[in-house]
Amino acid sequence: LGEKKSSAFTFARVDFPEPLSSEKLGAAGCISVGRRRLNQDPPDLTCPLPRLSRFRSMEEADKGEVFERNNKSRLDSHPGTPAGTATACRLTDDLILEILSRIPARSLHRFKCVSVRWRDLIADPANRKKLPQTLAGFLYTTTAGRNRHHFASVSCGAAPFDPSLPYLQPSKYKDMAQVDSCNGLLLYLSSSKNMVNPWALEEDDFRFVVCNPATGRWVELPPQPQAPADRFRYNCMAGLAFDPAVSSHFHVFCFEETTVETYMTGVNIYSSRTGAWSRRDGGIVEKVALFFYSKGVFLGGMMYVIGNPKGISNEHVLLGIDMQGKVRKTIPMPYGRRFGTIGSSQGCLLYAVSSVDDNNKILVSEIELWCLKDCDSKEMVLKHTASIDELMSMTGEKYRVVGIHPDCDTIFLVSHGGDTLVAYDMQHQKVGCIINLEKNTQRFLPYVPLFSESLADGDGR
Repeated sequence: LGEKKSSAFTFARVDFPEPLSSEKLGAAGCISVGRRRLNQDPPDLTCPLPRLSRFRSMEEADKGEVFERNNKSRLDSHPGTPAGTATACRLTDDLILEILSRIPARSLHRFKCVSVRWRDLIADPANRKKLPQTLAGFLYTTTAGRNRHHFASVSCGAAPFDPSLPYLQPSKYKDMAQVDSCNGLLLYLSSSKNMVNPWALEEDDFRFVVCNPATGRWVELPPQPQAPADRFRYNCMAGLAFDPAVSSHFHVFCFEETTVETYMTGVNIYSSRTGAWSRRDGGIVEKVALFFYSKGVFLGGMMYVIGNPKGISNEHVLLGIDMQGKVRKTIPMPYGRRFGTIGSSQGCLLYAVSSVDDNNKILVSEIELWCLKDCDSKEMVLKHTASIDELMSMTGEKYRVVGIHPDCDTIFLVSHGGDTLVAYDMQHQKVGCIINLEKNTQRFLPYVPLFSESLADGDGR
């Protein structure tokens, strides 16, 4: 027939494998051509037949139509799914969720764009406890007669929970102070009688409380063992260790120092598996004084804290303490002269600190981001250096680092006045959101929601 074209259709030549007699046409009743059926009349070759050449016989055409119809029903049940992803559509929702639960939160949000089905699975509140979450914001406190709790959302939305924890105070506790956060759980120091002073020495009235604010579940820890006569514990020098990918159980570290030279001598560790405290010697040769009220970071089965070796006033070290309370690493900090901020991001331990010039003078407008090379390393390497001159000139403020994003190289800065929180992308050197805070802010704790109903050692509360 040759090939004939028009503005509306393209007509293609059709080659039949063998002549089709009227008897064969009558026996078949019709010829299947994709979704079009032709009756016994001679085929009208002026109509488009785009799919006929795919099949070598009527039987193959019938099979092709059934296959296409079955696949179309699968695709049609999930609007917006491209036809090329028919294989992915055969995966059950449970299997897709199992796969998505094993990827970083940053990748999870990108996968919302794969299809309408994936977007709905990820956004469904019923699936949240199975999927990784990203940073929601920071908890912080102000003091005005007692500790007042606030939340700064990095998405500029509403707080995901009431930071005052009304089910705990004032009905259960007169006052509570934020101590630490780790993978969705929060550690508080509470008192049923007095104003909580985290700098105070250990008192019988003070209790540690671990809480999951996303579910409202909480547990009060029993009193710690009595400290030896020549040693003391500051309640603020405590850390929370929890990794839901490894276990539903958590641990709390409370560090112990001597009363005279104030260097670390041991640690009390609470285990939710046993429901009890155990005292461990630090197993450290060097005498290191931990930074007062500093925040620890739990990563790869170790608690990392910053301290100062006794007798070396301008040196700072990073201690890695395992779950048995033994110091396994002593890592010199960059420059060794200033206290910065540590945090975990993308599976690595990061350290953010101000730069110095050739004369060792601190450059408040330049920030460096250092990274521990790997879990077995005892060396930190420089990852990014960025200038915040533009931010400082825009706001007229100086800033200090208070946090690191768990899924990217973004740091969070608080103005020296304490009333502004700023996100800064170290990789692209761009200012992100700027959030107004309450006055006289203290103690910033990053919060990543955990929607699991389980809180090990909880008693149903």
